[in-house]
Amino acid sequence: MRNLILSTALVALAAPAFAQELNLYSSRHYDTDERLYSDFTEATGIAINRIDGNADELVERMVAEGANSPADVLLTVDASRIARAQAAGVLQSIDSDVLEAAIPAELQHADNQWFGFSTRARVFFYAPDRVETPPQTYADLADPAYEDMICMRSATNVYSQTLLASIIENEGEEAAREWATGLLNNLARDPQGGDTDQIRGVVSGECDIAISNTYYFARAIRKDVDGVSGNIEDVAWVFPNQGGTGAHVNISAGGVAAHAPNRENAIAFLEYLASPQAQQYFANGNDEYPVVEGTPLSASVAELGDFEADTVSLSAVAENVALAQQIYNETGWE
Repeated sequence: MRNLILSTALVALAAPAFAQELNLYSSRHYDTDERLYSDFTEATGIAINRIDGNADELVERMVAEGANSPADVLLTVDASRIARAQAAGVLQSIDSDVLEAAIPAELQHADNQWFGFSTRARVFFYAPDRVETPPQTYADLADPAYEDMICMRSATNVYSQTLLASIIENEGEEAAREWATGLLNNLARDPQGGDTDQIRGVVSGECDIAISNTYYFARAIRKDVDGVSGNIEDVAWVFPNQGGTGAHVNISAGGVAAHAPNRENAIAFLEYLASPQAQQYFANGNDEYPVVEGTPLSASVAELGDFEADTVSLSAVAENVALAQQIYNETGWE
């Protein structure tokens, strides 16, 4: 994965002279993020006032608040959600040499309205005792050889949408439509549940192959996850498209709010998220991959291994989400 190391000078966090607070709107709900916030406050003297909520609800709130919004930073997950925030006009462009140097270009908005701070790959989990030749590419999922073998989430889920949106960007609309049709024909059951439920389907034998983000399985390695952790040895995985376009990734991302009353604090916070120390908290707390080179993987993520990621611009992918949903609808997905 393409990353850069931040120099000590770039990540120095001397307490600034501006107002000492930051209003954070976040759809991340991980207890481990608390250490992330407390360390930022300790390093800078900037207190964080946090509002938690559903990503779409937070964006709607920011729109309704308009120029009077107290929000300084929006944190959320998946490129489609942060792109919806950008399209709604609730984010602003910023200039930051720190972020430009630290974050891979494909994980940045074209006008620097948002940046990705951790990734999770969309991969295949399968039962090695039942699948002799697992799929190696996303295109393989549409191969009739895998008929009645695959579990996947609903087409209305953002992970499903952005995966197809990436195929549109890499292969074109016609190929994406053929893929959606072929994959639908290969499902072992109707789309249902979350990513962990897809892996449970492999364990239970309801399906042989599941499409899921890496962090759901890494979490089951780290702690007990019902229906998965007790059967870790019965599940294998494939990082798709290695040697080709690379595995599709989703992101945790953040941007400075359009009317941020504490704009400089907001930029300082995003720059802090790109520091090596914060990268460990931010990524490891949710069993994700950090984006800054030199940041060690958590034990659970290291067990999955490193991989070649798709370097397609996630800004471009996000622009295809509406078309992806249209294709799913027109090809009979639920």
